[in-house]
Amino acid sequence: MAAKQITLYTSTICPYAHRAELALEESKLPYTRFEIDLLNKPEWYAPRVNLASKVPAIAYGGPAVAPDEPSPDSEKLAESLILLEFIADLSGNLLPADPVKRAKARFFIDAVSNTIQPLLAAVIARGEPVDKVLEAIEKLQQLLPDEGFVVGPEFSIADIALVPFLARLELAFQSDIGAYDEGTGIKAFETLTTDAKFARYRKYFADIKARESFQKTFHPDIIRPVFLQRTDGLRAQRQAQATA
Repeated sequence: MAAKQITLYTSTICPYAHRAELALEESKLPYTRFEIDLLNKPEWYAPRVNLASKVPAIAYGGPAVAPDEPSPDSEKLAESLILLEFIADLSGNLLPADPVKRAKARFFIDAVSNTIQPLLAAVIARGEPVDKVLEAIEKLQQLLPDEGFVVGPEFSIADIALVPFLARLELAFQSDIGAYDEGTGIKAFETLTTDAKFARYRKYFADIKARESFQKTFHPDIIRPVFLQRTDGLRAQRQAQATA
């Protein structure tokens, strides 16, 4: 039986969409990628793909049609963590068979959702202290085994849930992009890349960045200028409000 078609509606700059794209690349399932401009979404996207008008979303099954002409006969699915589970179920990989390891993977995903995930916007857009990111990474690092990935040698959706946020935070810190005080991003980047306390994090992240799926789906040359544009003036604005 032929596999049902998968169309992924995504956006290069979005960490949530990046999750789904990483999962599909790792799964080796065939899929069609369609880029959504988040600042100029097609009129058909919300009513015909995702009523919430967010990415990522998947059209699954139905006839083979152009992505910008989604069929009403395909199933429309959304929300990044739900899609990770769906792709894992479809492919038969990305989650270990052992129920204890599956539980550990989901526990880690919950930890990501309550630590590093909300800090991307809090630190970059609102200028909250970058030390919060270092503290969150230290906590997540403690959940990692000595070698390999979250649940051991198998790369899983637990890793995929985290990676897009680490990548964008590293990019922002390295370029000192954000509403936080000038220079603190670079200082945080230096801490993460040199402090012995983060040695396990560095090895873990390096192993992930070496994967073909990451290299194929993360595009700093596209994300960096968008971050710069979106945060332009936010640092000065926050500092002005603090002294008003």
